[in-house]
Amino acid sequence: MSINGRETLKTNVNELFYFKRARAIGIPLAVFAYLTYVLVSFDIMGLSERGSLKNAKTLVGDMYSYKTHITRDNRNGGISVSVEGEKKGRFPDGTAPSWVELGNTTKVDLGGGHLIFFGEEDVVYEVPNYGRIWAKPSSRGVEAEFPDGPLPKWINQSKNRIAITTEAGRLSITRNRAEVFRYFNGWELFFFTLDSPYYGKSVSELVSLAHSGELAEILEEFWYNKMWRHSDVAWAIGETILMAFLGTFGAALMAFPLAFLAAKNITPLAPIRSLFRRIFDFTRGLDHLLWTIILARAFGPGPLTGALAMVVTDTGTFGKLFSEAIENVDKKQIDGVESTGAKNIQRYRFGVIPQITPVLLSQILYYFESNIRGATVIGAIVGGGIGLMLTQAIITQSNWEEVAYYIILIIILVTTTDWLSGKVRQRLIKGSSSNDLIG
Repeated sequence: MSINGRETLKTNVNELFYFKRARAIGIPLAVFAYLTYVLVSFDIMGLSERGSLKNAKTLVGDMYSYKTHITRDNRNGGISVSVEGEKKGRFPDGTAPSWVELGNTTKVDLGGGHLIFFGEEDVVYEVPNYGRIWAKPSSRGVEAEFPDGPLPKWINQSKNRIAITTEAGRLSITRNRAEVFRYFNGWELFFFTLDSPYYGKSVSELVSLAHSGELAEILEEFWYNKMWRHSDVAWAIGETILMAFLGTFGAALMAFPLAFLAAKNITPLAPIRSLFRRIFDFTRGLDHLLWTIILARAFGPGPLTGALAMVVTDTGTFGKLFSEAIENVDKKQIDGVESTGAKNIQRYRFGVIPQITPVLLSQILYYFESNIRGATVIGAIVGGGIGLMLTQAIITQSNWEEVAYYIILIIILVTTTDWLSGKVRQRLIKGSSSNDLIG
């Protein structure tokens, strides 16, 4: 090799090593710079300041507990007792739980020595290891007297409101009303409401009544529970499944014939293939939620609008997947069908469709499972399905036990659908025996 050749080779080798060194250093630096940008622009460090562990614990606690409200109307002195403050969970007039003694002076025993007394005009809270708190609402605000010393953090006082939060419960006093909140674990009135003849009965009593011929009445009382609305929830879940079913299989029916027009081995004309591929790109380019908002403006809210949004988006997705599956079929099988003198449609029917059917059905089932989750979110926008009920419960900022109930049902629904579709896909692709569907 000549001197010039060696110099050229040396230069090329040096440039190659320089490029690799620069890439080895540059890529980590670029990633580090991007992460630094995210850290600053998204204010990641501020999460610890904005987050509240106390609020998080309260939220989680509200999901597996309920509170009973004892409310006195300071304008007329009336006392009402209700579960979660709802009219549907209100105790009949003159009745209350055993820890509430109604009378001229209503006594509320929160347990552990925490006692609250509603007098004719004033409110007294006796707090163990702290002392006696006295308050009197009036048109000028809320007058109050506390034990000597600075107020503890669990007491919040202003001119028109006093809020006291202890481990036993909460007391809130304003000019218009005084309200006690006592928390209990569980989902109260989940089976029967207070006005039901079966409320408060034990399991053994219910079983005995069912054997006595009251099974239908017991199930009816549970099914039409006015607070938990089990019948409405079941209908909403059915709407969610139907929305996902119509959206998924409607899109599959529309995409199936169009996919042949976008496949290279079926449609030789490039302009036609390109046209349908761009249509697929356009329809799947926008997410379900965006199509939902657009279609809701055109067709109005409702579950059908959500299903149409899925049809539009999934038509583009299925069109792309189906056309790729068609392009990857074995040509020998098509040639074999053609050798029998079959026409074009027969070639597709017996040479293409049998090859792609298992793959297509597997993809459809996968998207059906995925669309059940999507239908939950879409239902919150268009006003249908379990998503709407979940959103309504969240908006109240108080019915967190209902939020937990709906979330659990959604998880069960998605998990069950995933298991069933997985079994069917396994049989379609791997040729599992029919016993796998049962086992």
